[in-house]
Amino acid sequence: MKKLITEEDIATLVSVTDPQYAPDGRRAAYVRTTVNHKRDSYSSAIMIYDTESGISNPWTFGDNRNTSPRWSPDGRRLAFVSDRENGVPQLYIIDAAGGEAKQAADIPWGVSDPIWAPDGRSVLVSVSLTSAERADEKEKKKHDEYEPVDIQSLTYKRDGKGLLNGSWAQLVLIHLETGEIQQLTDHEADHYDAAFSPDGRQLAFTANLCELGDAGKPSDVYLMNLADGSLKQITPHRGSFGSCVFSPDGSYIAMLGHENEFRNATLEKAWLYDVKTERLSCLTDMLDVHLSDALIADSIIGGVTPRPVWTNDGQGFYVLGSEQGSTGIYYISIDGLVYPIRLEEEYVNGFAFHPDQKSCIAVIAKPAQPSELYSISLEDGEEKQLTSDNDRFIEERIISVPEKLQYETKDGLTVNGWFLKPAVFEEDQTYPLILYIHGGPHMMYGHTYFHEFQVLAAQGYAVVYVNPRGSHGYGQDFVNRVRGDYGGGDYCDVMQAVDEAVQAYPFIDSGRLGVTGGSYGGFMTNWIVGQTDRFKAAVTQRSISNWFSFHGVSDIGFFFTDWQLGHDLFEEADKLWDRSPVKYASRVSTPLLILHGERDDRCPIEQAEQLFTALKKLNKTTSFIRFPKATHELSRSGHPEQRMKRIRYICSWFDDYL
Repeated sequence: MKKLITEEDIATLVSVTDPQYAPDGRRAAYVRTTVNHKRDSYSSAIMIYDTESGISNPWTFGDNRNTSPRWSPDGRRLAFVSDRENGVPQLYIIDAAGGEAKQAADIPWGVSDPIWAPDGRSVLVSVSLTSAERADEKEKKKHDEYEPVDIQSLTYKRDGKGLLNGSWAQLVLIHLETGEIQQLTDHEADHYDAAFSPDGRQLAFTANLCELGDAGKPSDVYLMNLADGSLKQITPHRGSFGSCVFSPDGSYIAMLGHENEFRNATLEKAWLYDVKTERLSCLTDMLDVHLSDALIADSIIGGVTPRPVWTNDGQGFYVLGSEQGSTGIYYISIDGLVYPIRLEEEYVNGFAFHPDQKSCIAVIAKPAQPSELYSISLEDGEEKQLTSDNDRFIEERIISVPEKLQYETKDGLTVNGWFLKPAVFEEDQTYPLILYIHGGPHMMYGHTYFHEFQVLAAQGYAVVYVNPRGSHGYGQDFVNRVRGDYGGGDYCDVMQAVDEAVQAYPFIDSGRLGVTGGSYGGFMTNWIVGQTDRFKAAVTQRSISNWFSFHGVSDIGFFFTDWQLGHDLFEEADKLWDRSPVKYASRVSTPLLILHGERDDRCPIEQAEQLFTALKKLNKTTSFIRFPKATHELSRSGHPEQRMKRIRYICSWFDDYL
């Protein structure tokens, strides 16, 4: 007999990510992540799929995180990152013929994002360093927790990392034969998305090297001459560019980015830089698709969005795109021809092409199936499932399959979403409905397995979740429509979702409605309960309650508030206050549970504290749960036990009031 899904099943799910074909196409590496019960954390293993036998075998073992598998150019070695020694991520190399993995270097600050040099003799990694530190130092000085922190930049903290203490991501080359560590960059800026030219003479990377150097300023692509370290800026210093990759013959650089026309609501586009003529051109001006992964899911740990992948003939490349609640693979020619080669009702989280480019492997999650590795033929689109890590989970549990929901708004927009019936459904019964609102706001719900929704369905709730204006996946105009109108048209969109669900499904008890959401969805939850008493219970998560203070306490608040609300802090403070949910605390009659992580630097916990204090002073029904050490990513990649407890709190609150 099949079982109902529970919050504890987080520990049963397997996350498959980051596929990488070997140069000969006979093997593929990927990462398999599971919950580590002993550590209340995650363990990741490097898995190798053999294309002839169809069998996957682990190449790493133990309770640690082993990630970022990258084949050497000749396919004889595999580089990866592991925290097996003292919990510090280091670069390891393993021989493809067998044997133990060897640590390539000892860099006390840890490394990430390995990239092989074309000659296979060195590997580039990213290392976070302050201006006083060098990657080749033998020992990391112990940090004095009582030492005052001197802050000069607006970018002084980051969610998931806390205080940066003046550290920046630098590019470091590890020479494998000698063990020499060569630091290539030392600007006070993060350097990322590096790529070697095919001849190994140049390095492209992205950085924000403008004088003020703060987030929200332009991010440009630079070319470094590795012989003398000289730099050349190749993007126009008025937008955000990255994910660059050289064409096979080095004639072009493909990259993704935009010119900030709609601030952080601007769609990612594909660009081409001609190395010889030094001309940069946009290839997808006419394509109304966001060329990045905007889909929200809670069952994929450590997903890696692939960069553009060039065709062997250098006449085009493949990228990931988000459209209509799906992510798919798009082909873009150097002449600007664009079309999807794979766009189904599914979540493609990563892909890698076979060397002959007649097929690819992809990590795919589907509405009723967590992530697995698939092979996809480019000739006929036929797919073959290669792994079965979550098959037993699916076979043993009742999974509610989402039904599509679509409606027209009063101002002529089309809103898309999904409806989830209770897992055990009886025709003659009525059921409570929960409206779930996503974060971002420039993200999207879509055609993927969402564990938390399944838990709610298993508890007897129907769930409606939609992509209101501001969501990605429906074009530039749609994603931009929330800017300057928080709590306006978007509020109408999500409230209409409830109306549509109640009308379409007669078994919904309109007297038992709940609402919840996180981040922007938390803001919307706070806003909703201050505007209407329609909901009988609400749960707000990692939310925003006061735009005035958010501007100064969030790691992105100083530009995000300007870009999204459109009101100047100093000249239009009253307008920021008008859009702040805490202003309307006296109107709240809905019992409100407040969930927040104590180390959330994106939406700091003071936002929750303000709201809780206001509601308590007004004798409103509320409760406040704090999660120690939890960041903004609690619901997606936080400590497993905290993730489980969080879902229990949500279910219990709705059980009590619905």
